[in-house]
Amino acid sequence: MSIEFRQAYLFARLDEDQMCRVESMSQSIALEDGEALFEVGDKAKRFFLVTGGKIKLSRLSLHGNEKVIEVVRPGHTFAEALMFLERPNYPVRASAIGNTQLTAFDGLLFKQLLRESVDTCFRVMGDMSQRLRHLIKEIDDLTLQSASGRVAGYLCGQYVFQGQDHVEFDLDTPKGILASRLSVKPETFSRILHNFAEKGVVKVTGGHIEILDPARLRDYAQSAGICGQSVSPPKVPRS
Repeated sequence: MSIEFRQAYLFARLDEDQMCRVESMSQSIALEDGEALFEVGDKAKRFFLVTGGKIKLSRLSLHGNEKVIEVVRPGHTFAEALMFLERPNYPVRASAIGNTQLTAFDGLLFKQLLRESVDTCFRVMGDMSQRLRHLIKEIDDLTLQSASGRVAGYLCGQYVFQGQDHVEFDLDTPKGILASRLSVKPETFSRILHNFAEKGVVKVTGGHIEILDPARLRDYAQSAGICGQSVSPPKVPRS
């Protein structure tokens, strides 16, 4: 279990004694597809590490439409920043995308551990800083750029993430959720993919994407000021 925890940035530099304490404050959780982990306004006593599947963080608009805030993938933690609030409540709803496995950690006990470890405190601060930068960039992307540019930026990010030799991949998140994450309607998302396909930039077969012209795809993304994994958690270099 320690090896699995150490794959998360938050726990990477903990010593063996600290890891034993983290394990003692943890609890495994299994969710079925669509099952809620917590709702908006619930007391935030725990934070979480995704170990399998994906978690969707979302809110409802005044008109009742769901807005996907983030899709959290394995190896990433979420809700840890709330432990620093005096009376924390979850500001979003968390639900499973597919069968999902998580580990929950007691926020108060982990905060006690942080008081004893300056190095771990700085890692938490660094992680939060990276996420803040990611969110600021995302606000720019969602408010200042075109829908086509946002979709191109997402596809470009998936291509870059998988490496220069990988030009095809399967969408691992339902299109409707991706569309909400990019602040476009599902039909708009599909129409943009179809438009890229007609122009010979990509080939779309169901949820399988083949990038036929990576350079042109990057041009679409860069012309919109975007080129990165707009709907993925920020990547933080490991030391």
